[in-house]
Amino acid sequence: MAYGPDEILYVLVLAGSAGLQLDLPIALAITALLAIVVTSYRQTIYAYPHGGGSYTVARENLGVLPGLLAAAALTVDYVTTVAVSVTAGVEALIALSPGLGPHRVALDVACIVLLMVANLRGLREAGGYFVVPTYIFIGSLALVVLWGLFHLAGGSLPQVHPGAPTAVEGVSLFLVLRAFSGGCTALTGVEAVANGVPTFKPPETRNAAGTLGFLAATLGVLFLGIAGLGHAVGALPSDQASVIAQVTGVVAGKGVLFVVVQISSAIILILAANTSFNGFPLLAAIMARDEFLPFQFAHRGLRLAYSNGIVVLGLIAIGLVVAFGGSTHALIPLFAVGVFLAFTLSQAGMVHHWLRDHGPRWRVKIVINGTGAVVTAIVTLIVVVTKFPQGAWIVVLIVPLEVMVFLAIHRHYAAARQEMKTGDPPPPRRVAIRMIIPVGQLNRAVTETVSYALSVRGPIEAIHVAVDADAAEKLRASWERWGCGVPLRIIPSPYREVIEPFVHAIKETRREHAGARISVLLPELVPRHWWEEPLHNQFTVALQLALRHEEHVIIINVPVQLEA
Repeated sequence: MAYGPDEILYVLVLAGSAGLQLDLPIALAITALLAIVVTSYRQTIYAYPHGGGSYTVARENLGVLPGLLAAAALTVDYVTTVAVSVTAGVEALIALSPGLGPHRVALDVACIVLLMVANLRGLREAGGYFVVPTYIFIGSLALVVLWGLFHLAGGSLPQVHPGAPTAVEGVSLFLVLRAFSGGCTALTGVEAVANGVPTFKPPETRNAAGTLGFLAATLGVLFLGIAGLGHAVGALPSDQASVIAQVTGVVAGKGVLFVVVQISSAIILILAANTSFNGFPLLAAIMARDEFLPFQFAHRGLRLAYSNGIVVLGLIAIGLVVAFGGSTHALIPLFAVGVFLAFTLSQAGMVHHWLRDHGPRWRVKIVINGTGAVVTAIVTLIVVVTKFPQGAWIVVLIVPLEVMVFLAIHRHYAAARQEMKTGDPPPPRRVAIRMIIPVGQLNRAVTETVSYALSVRGPIEAIHVAVDADAAEKLRASWERWGCGVPLRIIPSPYREVIEPFVHAIKETRREHAGARISVLLPELVPRHWWEEPLHNQFTVALQLALRHEEHVIIINVPVQLEA
């Protein structure tokens, strides 16, 4: 909502005063679109009480390829949400203190890094963090709208830009559609409620649907209010002052209310980026479990956060901000395509859901979700066509490339899993080993290596660090059925950390057997192609680094070549 009115005016100003007369009709059309999308997503909330992200809905109802297309659109959406929200928040601060303008990109990067660190430390999507600034923002902006309407009714509302801008091009259907597609970014964030249904208090679905309705009503009223007052005062957006800043400055001056609106809007916009830091890592973890992304994305860190997803999201968002100079307006074309493509696939999936499962009033629900799918598909097409030269072409190129990468990763994992299958494991057998030691000169390293080679014998123990109790019990049962004669020690890890408990077990063994050399044999999958290397062996590399400086601990990699 904070940048929707700006994006409308950025386009309409090209047609001068004739174009600016269309800002209110376009704002009304966007508000109607908001009502359609929200009504459609309320159906998703009730149908998917455990969270109905576009990837889940599209894959379950339309198939793997539409699901991956939705996932690719969502990844673009999540990344651009961080970039756009943070840059818009920083622009709100610049409107309050113009001297910060030259440091725009540095401030953007600092905010993203701060969000990354907070989420890596375990920040949750908790209402306690957001509720106070949210209420302050809504209350202060509502006060600005009411106060502005009061002045407008009394005829005492001045104009911030009295002179009409010179027209660069005439009013055309294409220009109107461009303005409409830019303003549609006000709808972003609607899906977040449907994705996070389980985080609401019981009854989850009713509370989520009520929250979505309240947010939509608030958004619609404030959006129309700011657009209307912006039209009345002749606001023209710039990188130094948004429409909200200009309207607030005209209505309330540069006093306390102006400061409150700008600071609260900056905080809200920056915190809005946190929805991506919750959504993207979760989506990446689900796709990793479905074998469409590297398994590392499903790994939880010490704080139970999906650390790899958080870091990757933050780094890509920083790259975007730097590449586009911290300009919200320049980033918007990348933003809108992913948002509405995900909307379309989700609502189309819901239509198939009702056709298959029926349920109470299913025909009415089909009409609702079908309308949502058709309308958002049209908006997606409008956004692609009108924003293509401004940067939408990047998303049009990236989304299918992402789908191809997802499928390639899935094929690789499927082939590797098939090749590693043994059925019932054969009895373990001793294999004759001949060790070859490269020698450049006779030195201490060579003598130590020869000594080790001559003493390779002794007891064997297998260690499993259990981050999942059920999986550990299944492993124990399978190991016992195998009957290889090697004892298996299971070490519980309630904090889901793997490396530290394993290293601790090695140290304990070394203390118990003073003077003995500890050989750690690490199974290592060797893929056929170099580009598949990052998909495997991250645990092996991490453990090697952790044990590198441990005295009397020798690491041996046991390579297993993949043919697929």
